[in-house]
Amino acid sequence: MDYHKYKRILVTGAAGFMGGHLVDYLIDVGCEDVYGVDDLSGGYMSNVNPRSHFTELDLRDKARAREYIDEVKPELIFHLAADATEGRSQFTPLNCTERTYLAYLNVLVPAIRNGLKRVVLTSSMSVYGAQKPPFHEDMETKPEDIYAIAKAAKEQATKILSSVHGFEYVIVRPHNVYGERQNMADPYRNVIAIFINRLLSGKPFYIYGDGTQKRSFTYISDCVPPLAKCGFADELHSHIFNIGPGEETAVTINEMSEVVLKAFFEDKEIPEEFKPIYLPDRPREVKDAFCTHDKARKTLDYNPEVGLEEGVARMVAWARGLGHQQPQYLEEIEIVSDNIPKTWKDKLI
Repeated sequence: MDYHKYKRILVTGAAGFMGGHLVDYLIDVGCEDVYGVDDLSGGYMSNVNPRSHFTELDLRDKARAREYIDEVKPELIFHLAADATEGRSQFTPLNCTERTYLAYLNVLVPAIRNGLKRVVLTSSMSVYGAQKPPFHEDMETKPEDIYAIAKAAKEQATKILSSVHGFEYVIVRPHNVYGERQNMADPYRNVIAIFINRLLSGKPFYIYGDGTQKRSFTYISDCVPPLAKCGFADELHSHIFNIGPGEETAVTINEMSEVVLKAFFEDKEIPEEFKPIYLPDRPREVKDAFCTHDKARKTLDYNPEVGLEEGVARMVAWARGLGHQQPQYLEEIEIVSDNIPKTWKDKLI
């Protein structure tokens, strides 16, 4: 793989969980000028690689984003920045749309004007909606929430602008990525992190619905290498990839919660007071969501190596060193109704 193919590489969301790990990987494989931007709304400076060229920047600011892109002139962009709060987007639709869709266009448009050669767009498994899993890349997008609408819109806008203006693109749909350096203070997303953080506070965690929702989870070190490859392999233009373990590793939320409890209590008997508390279903939550990864295996040499038990054990060990993180709730929810999840409304986490 020729990781010196592009001179100027930009990673948006570079202080976030996935973005920080991706920047590290790109630098480790020899990429020289790796630029990163992040508004630090969900990321941390501790995730920023000191060997990268980092700028704190809110990509919703069209003028500043244009000025930055005009200066950097990125040839390759890995776009990870988003308001990645799928379930919350029904209650913060403006924030989600601005941070997810409009912020992307604020980067993409000036980048095209400045000679962009390829963009790797990090989309989401959520674009498949409530179709029958396992989801495969040839399925049409059927969003069930505002976040998925924004992600699907980004995909379609990328395809249209690519066909008109001639840059290359690769779309990646990772799912349920977890691991060290994830935002433990976010009470709205990242279920494994929320469960662990709640246990670190000495309290049980909450499960919405009956816990039989089925998901597959992706450990961060299995996700980053194929994501990086999408930026450099010549033959990948216009391809879409699911990145994450397949149907054979999908588990229910109940099963995943048992893995977390087992890792946290180190295989000892789980104290009764730490058994999960069940709450009513969240509105429009997809029941079962997992994908095929056949295409990524064949084309990207994707081969997940870290199983859920090992990955969660690693994350628990890291989280113990970090300690309990105070949840960071939004100052304002755009739409407050009786349907808002109880843990958000009453700030239970």
